[in-house]
Amino acid sequence: MDSQKLRELLPSVATPSYIFDLDAFRSRAQMVKRHFGENIGLCFSIKANPFLLKYLPDEFDRIEVCSPGELTICEKLHMDMDKVIFSGVNKSYGDVERAAEDAVGVFTAESMLHLKRINDAAIKREKMFDLLIRVTDCKGGSQFGMDEAQVFDIIQNREQYQGVRIVGLHYFTGTSKKKAKVIEKELDYLSDLIDRISADLCFEIERIEYGTGLAVDYFSDDADALEEERLISIVPKLRELSQKCCLTVEMGRFFAAPCGYYLTRVVDVKKNMDINYAIIDGGLHQLKYNGQFQGMQIPQIIHLTENDPNGEEESWNLCGSLCTTADVLAVSCPFVGLSINDTLVFCRTGAYSCMEGMSIFLSRDLPLVALYSQKNGLEIVRWPFLTDIFNTPIE
Repeated sequence: MDSQKLRELLPSVATPSYIFDLDAFRSRAQMVKRHFGENIGLCFSIKANPFLLKYLPDEFDRIEVCSPGELTICEKLHMDMDKVIFSGVNKSYGDVERAAEDAVGVFTAESMLHLKRINDAAIKREKMFDLLIRVTDCKGGSQFGMDEAQVFDIIQNREQYQGVRIVGLHYFTGTSKKKAKVIEKELDYLSDLIDRISADLCFEIERIEYGTGLAVDYFSDDADALEEERLISIVPKLRELSQKCCLTVEMGRFFAAPCGYYLTRVVDVKKNMDINYAIIDGGLHQLKYNGQFQGMQIPQIIHLTENDPNGEEESWNLCGSLCTTADVLAVSCPFVGLSINDTLVFCRTGAYSCMEGMSIFLSRDLPLVALYSQKNGLEIVRWPFLTDIFNTPIE
């Protein structure tokens, strides 16, 4: 989305706000699918941006859901529950029962307790649920998943679990991986694990759900090219693994990040100790870039103004509306003629930023959220709102 289109949409939205470009989201999914090929499925991890789920592109075979709140979103949007992978490290008894009633396509088990609850829910309904066992990080483990000894034990004693059909493994170790070698090592590990399970337990893994954790370049001028190059570099290993089993690649950040725009208005300008400060009506409670600290890196920012920018370029520190010195979004940003009522648009904010901020700090309003596509135009999906201490809407 270019500056002209953003300028056209600006009168229809308040600030601060998010606009998510559905065409860009679809284009990203198409690009990934084109490089992966038809034999590798795509899964969108909706924790990156659940607002995009309403118009999910056809390229996605699966939807990863990690909480009861995300399951509610799927229910309200009448999503095809057969596409849902019900994941998450915390699955309560009620969560599992609800997912079972929704007839989700597959469950993941991250612990023996998960396995028991899923198995019991299936037997109670005289059904059999498809199950992926999540394997913990092979490099040293984490709170996610189970180690190899537990995985082998479950598969070896699978007849004890009459309510589940173990169809495969789930593996995701973390995000922001910039080096292909890290991902290639994980894929080699999964390939070797499949072979050992087959040889030792006479059990064939049918499916792998693999999260690459592929990095997004938030602060590079040629981000799209860098990210596509990074994606292409892991394709050979992915295709190699897809020859052994049905492979689905799960990503959230990589799919969604480029489609987001955060709009915020300059509400005050000042100079302290020869440093220019612009105060905006947003802040770090609503905007977050992975890897950003105290505004030391500058993302792509589009400057929209009704004035004719003139004069020399000046350096500005952009600060939010919170009463904390930590609320610095970017330092030493170059602008010409920056002034009160100008709008600044922070790009590549389609993943996590809208969901990760400490949104209720200082009781600031939640930002407006809108979706845009050439076909449907602008659609506001969440209006700003405030409530008082008695939970009564403030007019």
